[in-house]
Amino acid sequence: MAKGFKDKLGEGGYGSVYKGKLRSGHLVTIKEWLAGLNIYIGVMTCKFLHFDIKPHNILLDKNFTPKVSDFGLAKLYSTDDSFVTLTAARGTMGYMAPELFYKNVGGVSYKADVYSFGMLLMEMIGRRRNLNAFANHASQIYFSSCIYDQFKEGRDMEMG
Repeated sequence: MAKGFKDKLGEGGYGSVYKGKLRSGHLVTIKEWLAGLNIYIGVMTCKFLHFDIKPHNILLDKNFTPKVSDFGLAKLYSTDDSFVTLTAARGTMGYMAPELFYKNVGGVSYKADVYSFGMLLMEMIGRRRNLNAFANHASQIYFSSCIYDQFKEGRDMEMG
């Protein structure tokens, strides 16, 4: 389409602009394919951990399509790495995977976000907020503790 990017027209805000021709014969301008390719490759060679997946960080558009927001705690790491190193725990209590605050449980990986997403789903299915500040026992404050206690006692979980 751009015949090897030989006809450079100028520089745009995001890279060079080239003259191109569609099969229909229409002339077009073409930008950032190399820059776009580099961005794509850069994104594909990195993974990220969000570290704060919870209801407050799920936004809905007018069609109720969910969008994850608030990447303030996110950490980028190479796809070559299975685990990420952290100097401190990140996230919101009740949604944080155990390996984030118990060092002997295992290394931190993408599974930390899987755990948070699971807690989000449990909260939605159980129709109960993850944090119950009015619980009678400390073990019932967080949803995961409450579920474990009920499981340990052989009781079923009530769903709304």
